Amino acid sequence: MTRLLEVRNLTKLYPLRSSALAMLRGERRVLRAVDGVDLDLSEGEVLAIVGESGSGKTTTGKLITLQERPTGGSLRFDGADVVNLSGAALKAYRRRVQMIFQNPYEALDPRHTVLQSVMEPLDIHKVGTPASRRAAAEAALDQVELRPTARYATRYPADLSGGQLQRVAIARALVLDPRLLVADEPVSMLDVSVRAGVMNVMLRLSRDLGLASLYITHDLAVARAMSTRIAVMYLGAIVEQGPTETMISAAAHPYTRLLVGAVPEHRPGHRRERVRLAGEASALTAEPAGCRFAPRCPAATALCRTVPPPRVALTPEHWSACHFATGGP
Repeated sequence: MTRLLEVRNLTKLYPLRSSALAMLRGERRVLRAVDGVDLDLSEGEVLAIVGESGSGKTTTGKLITLQERPTGGSLRFDGADVVNLSGAALKAYRRRVQMIFQNPYEALDPRHTVLQSVMEPLDIHKVGTPASRRAAAEAALDQVELRPTARYATRYPADLSGGQLQRVAIARALVLDPRLLVADEPVSMLDVSVRAGVMNVMLRLSRDLGLASLYITHDLAVARAMSTRIAVMYLGAIVEQGPTETMISAAAHPYTRLLVGAVPEHRPGHRRERVRLAGEASALTAEPAGCRFAPRCPAATALCRTVPPPRVALTPEHWSACHFATGGP
């Protein structure tokens, strides 16, 4: 597969309010929302970023789509550095990299019909003629299984269910024929009964269109169903990354193992009780002295609290940032 996206040492710092005395001393407090993230994504691949709320997943997605600008690091798309794009070049990049947002109820203009919403990106980018834009929008609605399209084209968001609205949002993202799709918790606000249908549509489209997809979720079970690889994120950093089934069956980082244990499993003759992770992740305002997960890790040692862990390669495709990734306490 051809590598499409290369992210290296991606960082996003947000300034925090400081006291007058701290400002006089030249001290500036920052929130380290994204802290040295490395990611690769190839054409046709689905990479899931998994982590708790506040881990930096959504910010990473916004940086990759250039809705926000990185504080540092590099972002290469199809071999070209895109961090500093502006004007027409930025507009062209955003045509190739589309995002699906978490809340379908807020993603669509309530004053626009379904057809108008799906046509809007084509209008903005001045693609084709009005007739060809309409045809492309109708084809996109058919792709997400809103059929017959004539039944949905003239309806407004208020007339649709959450699952139908998210399908419209997916159609709007696909209508520009992007090469990379960034989906931020696209089923988390939907009823459980309709999630599977939306997920199946996204999987089929990714397979049939050869799309590279970055799937952001807090739900490891959803990540397992949707992805070929998983990157686990904690307090702004990727702490483990590898093939999906390896991450489920042979997780090496304590945080990943706890996430796996937090997913209830029910099989005939077997029941695994849900593991609950103690404490809460606190915002990272300074570079950690040791492992960022050490304050919550049940196996943390003095080494973990004082020395940053290295990335340990367990296989060519699987690594973990843990002092004891190959065995230990």
